[in-house]
Amino acid sequence: MDYSNHYFFTHDLGLASALVVAGFPLDHLDKTNPQKVKFVFNRIEGQDEAVQAYWSDQLSLSVLSYFNAVKMLKNRIYSE
Repeated sequence: MDYSNHYFFTHDLGLASALVVAGFPLDHLDKTNPQKVKFVFNRIEGQDEAVQAYWSDQLSLSVLSYFNAVKMLKNRIYSE
């Protein structure tokens, strides 16, 4: 099965935080590599555009919400 059609993966905490704030639910964290956490999102419509907007510095988000998403993801990384 080609998981890339069903899931979006990133190791980037900033991008993962932005996607959470933009309304894309995180499916799970993959910690099989002890050096890097992989953030796994269900692939849904509009996600690729949000990723491109993030990398091109065109994604507008609430700064407070973004900061809270970073904290939440870090808590999940270190508590699971």
